[in-house]
Amino acid sequence: MNNPRGKAKQRRTNSSSSPTRTRRNLTGPPPPPAPPSAALLDTQFVTEEDEDLAYFRDLTISSPPDKFSNPRSFPYSVKQQCWEKAEKIKGRDPDRWRRDPLGNTIFRKLVGCPGCLCHDYDHILPYSKGGKSTLENCQVLQATVNRSKGNRTEMSRADLIQKSSYCRVSGRDMDLLELSAYGNVRRGQDSGGCIMQ
Repeated sequence: MNNPRGKAKQRRTNSSSSPTRTRRNLTGPPPPPAPPSAALLDTQFVTEEDEDLAYFRDLTISSPPDKFSNPRSFPYSVKQQCWEKAEKIKGRDPDRWRRDPLGNTIFRKLVGCPGCLCHDYDHILPYSKGGKSTLENCQVLQATVNRSKGNRTEMSRADLIQKSSYCRVSGRDMDLLELSAYGNVRRGQDSGGCIMQ
């Protein structure tokens, strides 16, 4: 009769002779002591009272001042305020729809894409020319225009309007976009119309 326990016991006995398992020789000399841990060395290094160490104790690590004091992208709070200062569209929810300084209709949910309703947060004075990422230097601008503008400052308003990606958007189109993006349609307080939900 086969005994599964016997096989398991035999397996255990055989596994002790596997090459990965090492046996300690109890009759030989004990193994050498383990080297001191890095944490112990670090603690001894830091707490040691030495003239050379006093110099390092007073050092502070800091980043270059320009790297983080003027980030390339606008902080979230600045983007929120920048959206608020853009022109409202009559009859539309200002949290969802605005116009850029050139009169292009833009939709809040469409950011960074090349479509005609898409927008970017633009540095009025380009970042590469010393423009700060502040509210005063921020404008909501149709993405196509922003990419055409690049870091140029000499483009006139007429040139920027020509770079605009024009599309005619009806109220029904705006409703459909809101339904797909938000699940409902909200009108502005000045619309006087019905509210679709």
